[in-house]
Amino acid sequence: MTRLPSLYISHGSPMTALQPGQVGERLADLRQALPRPRAIVVASAHWLGRRPLVSGAVRPPTIHDVGGFPAPLYELDYPAPGEPALAQQIMRRLEQAGLHPHLDPQRGFDHGVWVPLRLLYPDADIPGGVAVDPARAWPGAPVRGGGVRWRRCAMTACW
Repeated sequence: MTRLPSLYISHGSPMTALQPGQVGERLADLRQALPRPRAIVVASAHWLGRRPLVSGAVRPPTIHDVGGFPAPLYELDYPAPGEPALAQQIMRRLEQAGLHPHLDPQRGFDHGVWVPLRLLYPDADIPGGVAVDPARAWPGAPVRGGGVRWRRCAMTACW
């Protein structure tokens, strides 16, 4: 199985979705430089709970969980498909680690997920975006491999 590198990408301002500038250019360069993943797993700091949370949505909605930005930002969508089978695999691994995760079958992509993914993979054709609570769910190494890319928000912007 192919083990892809984990990426540590700050989501930055939600406005980068409308005005990508140099951030968009760098993410496009990264997209060209790295092998295409079969799925993406994102640890989002915007998911907090008492237990690790994993999204199992088939069609995760785009969550506009920010306020005070121009109206066009709230019209953007990131319609990437979910990956319920991968979510189940992550759940099993977290359970094996004794972490008692919770599967949310409807959780969508918060701005920490969809803003950078929209720039990195604008076609929204890579399944996943399975968001997990990074504070409790980062023993993700056992799930890595098989062409799955992990992306974690950078500490400077997310914690």
